[in-house]
This record gives sequence, structure tokens and C-alpha cells, in this order.
Amino acid sequence: MEPHEILSGPLTLWRAPVGTAFPAIGAAPAGAWLKIGTSGEKNYGEDGVTISHTQDIAQGRPVGRTGPVKAWRDSEDFLLRVTLWDFTLEQYQLALNNNTVGTTAPGVGTAGFKKIGLSQGRSVATFALLARGVFSPYGEGYAGQYELPRCYQSGSPEPVYSKGIAGLELEFTALEDTTAVSDQELFGRLLWQHAAPLS
Repeated sequence: MEPHEILSGPLTLWRAPVGTAFPAIGAAPAGAWLKIGTSGEKNYGEDGVTISHTQDIAQGRPVGRTGPVKAWRDSEDFLLRVTLWDFTLEQYQLALNNNTVGTTAPGVGTAGFKKIGLSQGRSVATFALLARGVFSPYGEGYAGQYELPRCYQSGSPEPVYSKGIAGLELEFTALEDTTAVSDQELFGRLLWQHAAPLS
């Protein structure tokens, strides 16, 4: 539906080990790619997925001037946030440094259960992240995707168990990819489909 450049719709997230090849735009993620949320975007809070391009800019202001004469970027970050409405331990592990999920089978008179440790330790788990939507500013039904080769879960979720829906507020922070093809792709890439495949 036109105008195509005005976008509306959810993103679905997947994760995979660092170094996993990203699927071609429009191709289904497979192999090592695991969907975040058992049902993908159906397990995300109503605010959806938020993308943040943050930066700190410094300015040079000579003593003889009232305004700045030079600016430079001191730091920058790329972040992605989502509230996950999925408390299966296979999803909860994202909030807990990818801790291992253990399974105990039921026995006579004892229930089976799954468990996960709550401490995270000093090392930080990293992974590749794919955020994909079925929308593009270049045409109806075209796809778009963010590709983050290296990131980690940087949020500090505080789930509240009450009358409302409990959620895990996850935040993914991109790390620089030392194998990037250019300095402009150190945090990854954004791809928008602009044409249908040739037949």
C-alpha cells in the first residue's frame, strides 16, 4: 500500500553464533539461527522493537569565538530493544548470559523440571543478531533486515509478576566487527529489498 516509504509493521529477531552467515534477504533463517521468542514477534511487547543510534559529539570552541568551529564524534553505539513476553528458560537464558538450561525427567512421585542458574559471571556471551520485517520503503511485500555480526545482551531486565503480562526487557548492544568490509559496517548493515528476484 502506498506510500511505501512510510513503514509500519513488526520486526522478528533471530540469534546465532558469531560468524554464522546471514540469510539472503527474503530467505528464511535456517540452521543455527534461533528465533527470539517462541512465536517471534507474537511474544514481543506492544512497543515492538526499538532501534537506537546513539552518539557523543565533542565540540571545539576557541576562546575568541562564541560558537564551535569543529566537531568530532567521541563515541557511538547501536542498540536494539525489545520486551520479551516469553518465560520459557530457552528464551529467559538471553537475559542471563546464555546460561545453560538443565532438564530433570519426572520420576515416581516427583515432577520433572527445567532449571537455569541466576548468576552470570565475568565473561559476556556474544552472538550475531538478525532483525527482519516484511516491509521496505521500495515496494509492497519486500523485505528488510538489520544484520549485527557481533552483539551482547546489555539490558538489566526487572520482570514484574502481577496482574499484567510479565516481560523481560532485553537490550542488544552491537560490538565492532573486526572483519567488516568497511568502517561504515563495523556495527553491521541495514538491507532493504528494492526489486523482485529475476526469473
